[in-house]
Amino acid sequence: MSELAEALAGLEEDKVAKLVQQKLDSGDDPMAILNDCRRGMDIVGERYKAGDYFLSELIVSGEIFKDSMKLIEPLLKTGANASATKIVLGTVKGDIHNIGKDIVAVLLKGAGFEVYDLGIDVKPAAFVDKLKETGAPILGMSGLLTPSFDSMKETIEAVKEAGLRDKVKIVIGGGVVTELVQRHTGADAFTDDGLEGVEICKQFAKEVK
Repeated sequence: MSELAEALAGLEEDKVAKLVQQKLDSGDDPMAILNDCRRGMDIVGERYKAGDYFLSELIVSGEIFKDSMKLIEPLLKTGANASATKIVLGTVKGDIHNIGKDIVAVLLKGAGFEVYDLGIDVKPAAFVDKLKETGAPILGMSGLLTPSFDSMKETIEAVKEAGLRDKVKIVIGGGVVTELVQRHTGADAFTDDGLEGVEICKQFAKEVK
């Protein structure tokens, strides 16, 4: 394991920032630096699954990764991430909870996805417009309020009406989301865990390639 991956996995914020800047100043390949950071995020995920880390550690690691990305992204070559699977993400209409979604967005970026995060209180039409614009084959919607279920269903209906449903895999997430909600909305999968959500999206990415 690289020193950078180990530092990120250990949640050493200052050390990660210093190592990333040093590597960039030395002319190291930005993609190689990014991959080290992703490996660190993978380790965080493993520790979370093992019960060694908790939600707070996931949040901290996500912030460290985001700060690293701010340094790395401007130096990534155009098209370097051309093979990345695109995903549209957002908290549905009527819901303004964003912590879980933000964690998932960072984890997905760490796993190599190209993420289009629409934020909170996203109307069905906005999801559809972004799917059309990007050609993303995966849609992720989150919600923590029970009224969100109808918003999720409404969005999926809008995706159908736009003629995109057979081209887009849809996963819904949130602490109150269940298999029953999945059936109600018509989604392809559901999760109440961010890391599981990333694994679902990885499987979807294999299916749509």
